[in-house]
Amino acid sequence: PGSFFSPMFLTKVLGRTLTAPVRSLAALQQAAFTSKAALDAKRDFKRELAELKKRAVLGGGESRIEKQHAKGKLTARERVDVLLDEGSFREMDMLVEHRCSDFGMEKEQYPGDGVVTGSGTINGRPVYVFSQDFTVFGGSLSETHAQKICKIMDKAMLTGVPVIGLNDSGGARIQEGVASLGGYAEVFQRNVTASGVVPQISLIMGPCAGGAVYSPAMTDFIFMVKDTSY
Repeated sequence: PGSFFSPMFLTKVLGRTLTAPVRSLAALQQAAFTSKAALDAKRDFKRELAELKKRAVLGGGESRIEKQHAKGKLTARERVDVLLDEGSFREMDMLVEHRCSDFGMEKEQYPGDGVVTGSGTINGRPVYVFSQDFTVFGGSLSETHAQKICKIMDKAMLTGVPVIGLNDSGGARIQEGVASLGGYAEVFQRNVTASGVVPQISLIMGPCAGGAVYSPAMTDFIFMVKDTSY
């Protein structure tokens, strides 16, 4: 026991040099067990984080992605990859989930909540971008979905760079009621605030409705995809 709980051993386990004598074997054992528990917790956290990121990348799942491809449409992430310079995208709020508990919504959670947001470059020039994911609740906008969009719009105005919206949404998420409508009000407010401050560019990538077309109507440029959005 004396050699097993030597200062050298404890330094390796605890990751620090012992600066005071340990008074009992029980204290040594507790220190070793606590350190092991911390390492196990860290390992579990990394495993859980990797699983959440994998789920976020899949959006609504492989079967819904296949349906998108069958219609000749790319997924939200594929569109971002095509638009931005390779390797330049820096995603924000990848693991955000909605907070709705009505109509059994708490049982359907998708990391990212139906929109991919972040920054990147196009031909070396910085932009902020959001891309709605039709495979998650039809790309409908929830309270947290709106907060993600508003966040990158705020950052675009703060830094003076364009904001690009890839819209593929059925509009407000009706399960959230006024919370969703309030989210659109926040987006609209930023469309107005950003007008004349930074370029706002909208792409209509699918059969959009409601706020998903009202917001683009207030932006500077609108592009529509033939045979997909009209």
